[in-house]
Amino acid sequence: MNYWLLKSEPSAFGYEDLERAPDRRTLWDGVRNYQARNILRDDITVGDLAFFYHSACKEPAIVGICRVTRTGIADPSAFDPASDYYDPASDGENPKWITIEVEAVSALRPIIKLKDMRQDSALKDMVLLNRSRLSVQPVSETEWHHIMAQTKAV
Repeated sequence: MNYWLLKSEPSAFGYEDLERAPDRRTLWDGVRNYQARNILRDDITVGDLAFFYHSACKEPAIVGICRVTRTGIADPSAFDPASDYYDPASDGENPKWITIEVEAVSALRPIIKLKDMRQDSALKDMVLLNRSRLSVQPVSETEWHHIMAQTKAV
């Protein structure tokens, strides 16, 4: 199993939205960064766990856990002219943009705030703290367990 961090702006789609989604599942669509797309396409596998991270908000933080339930899905937002993520160059037979499906596992209490992670020397090498713009990031097993030791899944 691998561990990941998936970023979303809570004003667009927050962890509570995932919990309210049908079957507590959704596509992780709209990723338009090639490095993040490559992770979605090549590295993430069914059963992997991910931290759900709220970004671009008053208190950026890890707020929940989700599990990958499907991979290798052509991102439907790339084909929807009404979507902010529409890409007329994307080809349905050879899609440029790939997504995954995730399901809510549990919210975290307390949440793990970015400001606290920055002060934790055990997390000094975490991708989030070094290349925070990437919306899909690996989390090491050591980092995962360290963070989970500070919170409880509810």
